[in-house]
Amino acid sequence: MIINTNVEDYSIELFDLAKLFGIEKNQDEIDHIEAEEGDLIHNKFTLKRDGREKEFTFDYCLEKSLSPLRKKSYKKRMVKNQMYKIVSKEYDIVLPWGSLTGVRPTKFARDLVSYGEAKEHIIPEILSRDYYLSNQKARLVGQILKNQKGIIRNDNLVDIYVNIPICPSRCLYCSFISSEISRVKNIVDDYISCLIKEIESIKEIIDKKAYIVRNIYIGGGTPSVLSSEQLDRLLSKLKFPVNEFTVECGRPDTITAEKLDVLKKHGVTRLSINPQTFCEATLKRIGRKQKNSQVLEAYTLALERDFVVNMDIIAGLPGEKLGVFKRTINTLLELAPHNITVHTLSIKNGAMLRDQTTLVDDKDVDKMVDFAEVELGKNGYKPYYLYRQKNQLKGLENVGYYRDDYLCVFNIESMEETNTIIGIGAGAISKRVFNLENRIERQANVKFIEDYISRIDEMIEKKREFYK
Repeated sequence: MIINTNVEDYSIELFDLAKLFGIEKNQDEIDHIEAEEGDLIHNKFTLKRDGREKEFTFDYCLEKSLSPLRKKSYKKRMVKNQMYKIVSKEYDIVLPWGSLTGVRPTKFARDLVSYGEAKEHIIPEILSRDYYLSNQKARLVGQILKNQKGIIRNDNLVDIYVNIPICPSRCLYCSFISSEISRVKNIVDDYISCLIKEIESIKEIIDKKAYIVRNIYIGGGTPSVLSSEQLDRLLSKLKFPVNEFTVECGRPDTITAEKLDVLKKHGVTRLSINPQTFCEATLKRIGRKQKNSQVLEAYTLALERDFVVNMDIIAGLPGEKLGVFKRTINTLLELAPHNITVHTLSIKNGAMLRDQTTLVDDKDVDKMVDFAEVELGKNGYKPYYLYRQKNQLKGLENVGYYRDDYLCVFNIESMEETNTIIGIGAGAISKRVFNLENRIERQANVKFIEDYISRIDEMIEKKREFYK
């Protein structure tokens, strides 16, 4: 679908909305014109389809009390809602997330509450009525807002994120800028030296700004691809009295008792061990060499050392049917990890899967996601954070679940954008949150390991300037 609008701010989001209907290759066209008359906003849509044209008009008023930023947001919402109504009716398609296109539906809902546009207890009703979410998705948002704990809006509280963009091999669905260990093994030690140099520089920033480090998260990539000696060298420089210290060990075939002992020695409290599926035929298909026995062995080693464990799975993997996915969920429930994250497959630009889309069948993916939500709920798991990505099958979502009180505070703070994050390493993005001003600034390090190593002094200087 071709989208034309005279308001540049709307073009990307209107196109993203059209793509969620799965009709982006259709040559039908929507023209949108907006005109302002004081606080009255006039809008006209013209849908050109099969050689015919239909016109749709709507007007609305802006409240004078809205700030310029909220006015801009409100206008965009009104236009997206109207386009959703038009396209949904004309194509007879209903989207589970209605007119919402953003990454963070829960943050959107929380903002509605913060700005006095809705009370938290009626958020599901507002989302269904005004933004056309299905009742199920609207309820899910309401549950997550209720279950989220530990959100403290304080500009002096910060999290540290360290990026290790290295993996044993590349998964078929992955679009991250991550190098295979075989290609970069000769420069890994240099990379760690640069990480340590950046860590030492941010200690100066933390002292100068009187920041308090709340959580540390080491992600990637697969940080556990590093040797135990390399992990020990890196972690010895991350000495902060934090509430939560997470390391992604996503590939079970990279986990050893010796590495876990190193993590424990340095105060790591949480691990991610990610089977993605318990069907070994699927694992082979998507380029993961692990065996189910390795998942179980790694999980046992982690529990013996009292780590809190998250496990990720993906709904809609190539070649998987509903029955296979159900067996994965049932296996997870037998293992009972502290957290389970259910992802919906995203066919991303840059992923090898993008050129092999015939392998993907999304017919049952919504049933998979629904099954996971119901069965996890029956077994005491509660949803606590949620995000969406572009090109996810059927426009669905990723949801993190927890049992007992084992939710990951870093995941909440990252998704809700409530706390400043200091990003370290190649591809890491620092995010400075100004809660009182309702403003967020971002600063990115260079993406590739080789560039990061050669430009480390530049990255440090930019970070010092960013946190002045």
